Amino acid sequence: MRLIFFASILLIPLLAEGQSRDEQAVASLSRRKFQWMINKNEDSIRNLVDERLQYIHSNGWVQNKHDLLEDLRSGKLNYQKVSVKESAVRIFPESSKGGQQTAIVTGTGTFEGVTEGKLFTMDLRYTEVYVRDQKNIWRLVSRHANRMP
Repeated sequence: MRLIFFASILLIPLLAEGQSRDEQAVASLSRRKFQWMINKNEDSIRNLVDERLQYIHSNGWVQNKHDLLEDLRSGKLNYQKVSVKESAVRIFPESSKGGQQTAIVTGTGTFEGVTEGKLFTMDLRYTEVYVRDQKNIWRLVSRHANRMP
């Protein structure tokens, strides 16, 4: 019994450290995604987002993966600057029944750009959901944003 107790004490910092690395990886990925959208790095976005993506904008506009890529390509969606003010990541482990590991990013930021020919600057609160796939790659599966007063 003592052996199990001491082993668990030794493993807790290792597990926390691993989770911290995952949190850092997802936070970095989320920030890079904004830069990829500004730079119109279509290949990077294509590799990041899941086939079942639901990308919800603050105006209620909903895009799937195809729509998001097409609107980036056509210029309908043209981010010029994203300034993240705060961001936090929570990692949820795989379930014992074979579920996938999930990361939820919540944050706030100022988003600037052009959509349908109109300049915009908005302070947004956003939530992004990432799932680690079978190849051990984080994929964006959902994003939702709302305007801040």
